[in-house]
Amino acid sequence: MLPEAMLVLMPFHQESLPRLDNYRISMRNLKRPSIGELQGEAADQSITIPDAAEPEPTGGNIKLGWIVGVLIPCLLNIWGVMLFLRLSWVVAESGIMWSLIIIAISTVVCVITTLSLSAISTNGEVKGGGVYFIISRSLGPEFGASVGVVFAFANAVSASMNTIGFCESLNVLLKNNGLIIVDNGINDIRIVGSITVLVLILICCVGMEWETKAQNFLIVTIVLAIFNFLIGAAIGPRDDETLISKGFVGFSWSTFKENFVSDYRYAEGVNHDFFSVFAIFFPSVTGIQAGANICGDLKDAGAAIPKGTFWALLISMTSYALFVLFAGGAAVRDASGFPQDLVNGSIVPSELPCMHDGSCTWGLFNSYEMMQLMSLWGPLIYAGCFAATLSTALTNLLSVPRLVQALGIDQIYPGLIYFSKPYGKHGEPYRGYVLTYFISTSFLLIGELNLIAPLISTFYLASYALINFCTFHAAFVKPLGWRPTFKYYNAWISLFGFAMCVAIMFLINYVAAILTFGIIFALYLVVMYRKPDANWGSTTQAQQYKAALMAVHRLQNVSDHVKNYHPQVLVLAGDPKTRPPLVDFGYLLTKNNSLMFVGNIIPVRVGYKNRLNLLKDGQKYLDARKIKAFYNVIDGFSIEDGINALIKTTGFGKMSPNIVLVGYKPDWNSCRKEEVESYFAILHNAFSQRMGVALLRLPNGLDFSELTPEVTMPEGNLGHLQTANAQGFANELLPAANAASELLHIDSNLNLASMDSPSPNASFTMPQQAPMPNMQRGARSYKVNNSDAAAITYHTKGGSEVPKTILDAMTIFTRKQAKSTIDVFWLYDDGGLTILLPYIISMRSHWQNCKLRVFTMCHGKDEEQEEKSMASLLTKFRIKYSELIMLKGVQDQPRHDTILKHKRLIEPFRRSARNEFGITDEELHSMAEKTQRQLRIHELVVKHSSNASLVVMSLPMPRKEAISAPLYMSWLEMLTSDIKCPVALARGNQTPVLTLYS
Repeated sequence: MLPEAMLVLMPFHQESLPRLDNYRISMRNLKRPSIGELQGEAADQSITIPDAAEPEPTGGNIKLGWIVGVLIPCLLNIWGVMLFLRLSWVVAESGIMWSLIIIAISTVVCVITTLSLSAISTNGEVKGGGVYFIISRSLGPEFGASVGVVFAFANAVSASMNTIGFCESLNVLLKNNGLIIVDNGINDIRIVGSITVLVLILICCVGMEWETKAQNFLIVTIVLAIFNFLIGAAIGPRDDETLISKGFVGFSWSTFKENFVSDYRYAEGVNHDFFSVFAIFFPSVTGIQAGANICGDLKDAGAAIPKGTFWALLISMTSYALFVLFAGGAAVRDASGFPQDLVNGSIVPSELPCMHDGSCTWGLFNSYEMMQLMSLWGPLIYAGCFAATLSTALTNLLSVPRLVQALGIDQIYPGLIYFSKPYGKHGEPYRGYVLTYFISTSFLLIGELNLIAPLISTFYLASYALINFCTFHAAFVKPLGWRPTFKYYNAWISLFGFAMCVAIMFLINYVAAILTFGIIFALYLVVMYRKPDANWGSTTQAQQYKAALMAVHRLQNVSDHVKNYHPQVLVLAGDPKTRPPLVDFGYLLTKNNSLMFVGNIIPVRVGYKNRLNLLKDGQKYLDARKIKAFYNVIDGFSIEDGINALIKTTGFGKMSPNIVLVGYKPDWNSCRKEEVESYFAILHNAFSQRMGVALLRLPNGLDFSELTPEVTMPEGNLGHLQTANAQGFANELLPAANAASELLHIDSNLNLASMDSPSPNASFTMPQQAPMPNMQRGARSYKVNNSDAAAITYHTKGGSEVPKTILDAMTIFTRKQAKSTIDVFWLYDDGGLTILLPYIISMRSHWQNCKLRVFTMCHGKDEEQEEKSMASLLTKFRIKYSELIMLKGVQDQPRHDTILKHKRLIEPFRRSARNEFGITDEELHSMAEKTQRQLRIHELVVKHSSNASLVVMSLPMPRKEAISAPLYMSWLEMLTSDIKCPVALARGNQTPVLTLYS
C-alpha cells in the first residue's frame, strides 16, 4: 500500500479528457498519456516504429461550404455540353417518352450512387483524392488505385469533350457572322480547343480563389440561359415565318404527339438505337462526384457531399426533363429553313421536299442551333453554352491533378509520384496540371464529340459501379468501424446499383466495357504485385478477418483425420535472424501447406514497447525472406517455463502446432548442470503435451549471432524494414540474451576463427540497429537473400569477409542440392512422422535431386520377410524411395573405440560423493542394452551415410523417470556426431500421420 501522502502526490493531471486531437491520425505525439505513464512506469527509451499515418493536410487551404464546394461544382459538371448542343438531338432520336426514360435511368443510377457516396463520405473524415480516397479507404488500395486512375483519365477526357462542345458552339457563332479561322470545322476545333484547355489549366493553377469566382459567374450565366430558353419556347415563334420554317413551330398537341415516340436514324457513321443515344447522353449526368473530387477543400465533407449532391441532382434532372418537354413540344424533327415550304403558315413533314432527298438542314434532327433558335434572346444561349462547357471542363481539369496527387502521395504507382509534388502554401499540384493538359489535348485532337462520349460513359459507369459495391461490401461485412452518419442507404440497393451500372456498360458497348474492366484489372494486378505499405482499415481486411474466423470455427467442429494431417511446427529458434538454418528447416516442412510459429524466450521483463519492437523486428525479417510464419516473444519467464507456455498457448483450436523443432545443444557436456536438466525437461514436456519433436544438428552449429544482419528495401522504400532495436536496448538485454543463448539457443558452437577467417570482435549480441548502406569502408558483407521485396545482408562485426563455409552453413536448406540422398533411419514406429518429414523435404524443389533411402532394423530372424513387409508398407503409404536397407548387426557389440568414446563422454557426469548430479551405476546397468544399441546405430549411420545430404533418424524417447539427462544427452551426442551433413532426430507422438486407405 502506498502512503496516503504519496497518493495525494500522484500526477492526476496526466489523465486526459476525451478530445478530438487525441484521435487524429498524425505523426505528431499524441496528447493522451500512455498506459505506462499512467502506471508510473519509467519512460521507455527504445526506438519505436511509428504506424503508417495519413499525410497531414497542408496549411492554409481554403475551406468551402456545401453550396460553393458541392452544389455549384456538381451543377456546373452536370450542366455541360449536352444541355445546349445535344439534348435537342437526343429528343429527335429517342422522342419525348424515351428521352425521359433515358433521363430517368440516368437519374436512378446517379441517385443510388449518391446514396452510396453519401454513406461512405460520412463514415469518418474524407481527405483529398475524391473518389480514389473513398474507394481506396473502403475496399483497399488495389481497387481504389485502379479506379482512381481510370476516373482521373475519364475526367481528363471529359474535359476534352466539353471543350470540343465549346469549340463547336463557337464555330457556329463565327459561321453565322461570316467569320472563319481555318476551315470552320475540325481543325478550328483543334486549334481553339488546345488554347482553351491551356487557359483553363492556368486558371486552375492560379488557385481556388479564382476558380471559385469563375464558378459563380458561370453558374449565373447558365441559369439565365436556361430561363432564356424556357421562356422563349413557351412564348413561341410569334408568327415569325423564318423561325417556323427552321422548325420552331411553338407548342401544339400535334407536334408533341409527333415527337413523343422514337425515330432512330443513321447519323455520324452510326445506326443509332436506344443504348447508343443513352451512351452519348450519360456523360451529361456524371458530375455528381464533383464535390467528392475536392472533398479535401470542404469545411465538412461528410455533411456537404450528401446535401449538395442531392440538391444538384434534383435541380439538374428537373431542368433536363423540362428541356425535353419544351424542345419536343415546340419544335419539329425536320425543317428546310425556307418559308416557301410552309403550308398555311405551318410545317407539314410530308410536304417538305427536303424530306425526300435528306437535305433538311434545320429541325431537332439536323441542327444543333435549335436551342438558340427557340430562346428569347439567342446570344444568351451562346453565353450559356460557353459557360456550361467551360465550367464542366474547368471542374474536370481541377479534379484530375488532385486525384493524381493523392495517388502519388500514397505511393501506389511509382510513375505518379513525380506529378504529386505540391507547390505554394495551398499545395497546388502544378506537375499534375501539365500531365492533365497533355492528356486532355491529345483526346481533343480527335475533334468528334460523339466518338468520345461513349468511352467516357463506360469509365464513369465503372467508377460508379465500384462506389456502389464499396457501400454494399461495407454494409454486408459490417465492420465495427462502419458507422456512417448518413442513414438513408441500403446495402441491397447499392448492390442493385452496382449491377445496373455493369449491365448498362455492356449494353452500351460491350467491347468498351471489357476494355475498361481489363484496364482496371491490370492496374489492380500492379498494386497487388507491388504490395504498397498501405493499411487503411479497408472492408477487404475486415472480410478477410471474418472469413478466416468463420473458417476456423468450422474447422474446430471437424474431426481430425489422418489423411488431412499437416505438420504445424513451433520452431524454438530465439531471434530468427541469428539462426536462419533452423528457421529454414522448419519452413521446408510447412511451406505453402501448413502453419509455422517461431518462438523466442527472454528470461527478463523487457517492457511492452521493447517487446513490440522485437516482434516487429523478427516478423519483418521473416517477411523480407518470404517465410510465412508467425513470430512470438515471451519475456519474464525462465526458459523452461517460457517454452512450456509457448507449447500450451501458441495458436488456437486446430490452428495449433503439433511439432516442436529445437536445435541441438552441443555444449551440454561443458555447461551448467541445470541447463542440461532443463533441456532434457523441455523435450520430455513436449512429448507430455502430445507433441511430435524434431531436433536439428549441423556440423558447425546453427547459431550465427556473431554476424550482424541488415534488412533493407529497394530504392524508394529504403529503410522501411530496417531493424528497430537501439544499441541501448541491446546492452540492457545482453545478460538475459546470453542466458537465453545458453539454453534456448542451444547450438552456439559457431566460431568464426575456426572457419577460415578471424573475427577479433566476435561475440554474442542482441540485434542492433542495422547499418545504413553507407557503412564504413572496408567492412565486408555477403547478401544471403535478395528478392523484389527486400535484401538480407549479413556482415561480421570486425569488418572481415564472411567465409564461404559460414555462408554454406547458413544457406544449407535454401540452396539447390546436388544429386545425393536423404537417409532415413526409421528405427521405431512413432506413427510415421520420422518417414513423413524427409518425404516432405524430398518434394521441395531444391531437394528434388536427393533420393530417399530408408533404413530400418530387423526384429526377427527372417530378414527377407521383414524387408518385404517394410517395402509393402512404404508402397501402401505411397512413399517414393530409391532404396530400402535392413540394418544388420544392430545387436552386435560396438567397437572398442566407440565404447571408449562414450565412456569418456559420460565420465564427468558419473555420480559420486562430491557429485550428486549424474549417472549412477544402477542406471548404467539397467540401460546397458539400450546404450549399446545407440552406439551401434551410430556406427551404422557413419558407415552408410557418409555421403548423404541429410540424415533423419528416430529420436530416442526422453523418459524422465527412467533415464537421467546426462545419459540421454550422451545418446544424442553419439547418434549425431562424426556426421558431415545435417542430422535431424524426429519422433511423433505415437498417433498415425500416414494412412493406407483412400
